[in-house]
Amino acid sequence: MAREHLTPQDWSTAALRAMARGGVAAVSVNALAGELGATRGSFYWHFKDRDALLTAALEAWEEGNTTALISQLGDITDPRQRLTVLFTTALGEQDINGLEPAIVAHADHPAVAPTLRRVTDRRIAYLTDLYVDLGLTAAPARRQAVAAYAAYLGWLELRRSAGDIVPEVATTGTAALEHLIAELARPGGHRAQPEHDAAPHVTVRGRRRTGG
Repeated sequence: MAREHLTPQDWSTAALRAMARGGVAAVSVNALAGELGATRGSFYWHFKDRDALLTAALEAWEEGNTTALISQLGDITDPRQRLTVLFTTALGEQDINGLEPAIVAHADHPAVAPTLRRVTDRRIAYLTDLYVDLGLTAAPARRQAVAAYAAYLGWLELRRSAGDIVPEVATTGTAALEHLIAELARPGGHRAQPEHDAAPHVTVRGRRRTGG
């Protein structure tokens, strides 16, 4: 029996779950209707077509996993605590396991690219601001933010693709996860570097010369 009163959010959540399981290709109107116990007519009541659903689903992901989280962190005044809470949340239990790696894997898809680029830009800008608040100047803060974000994405991908081989990447309770979060939440040892480092000295056949 068809379910009544399905909302756009119901369809969007089902689309994101399908994407996490099988990528963009898994987002099928017929398959989602069957999963939700709905009709195609219910789908077209809310969405013009499949691309409209993909866009709405990805915007819901952006709102829940970026916009809302950043807003919640605004109540924390200490930047180190903010970073700790940010990474603890981001690397902890996922509402939909494997979703972010699936989205990143489709970075070139026309329905995915605009939202993913916007989310990536906002997240790295936010991280940069946090590292500035922790005492880094702009350029090192940006480098630290990029490195931290790369570590975050790699951790999620490793959890998705090899969690049985690397149990340390579990969502909670591992020393490795706690270590990663502690490292990402501090700028320790990162100092501003000159734009041009001195060329290294290389010894060749007993003679010392400047390497180029």
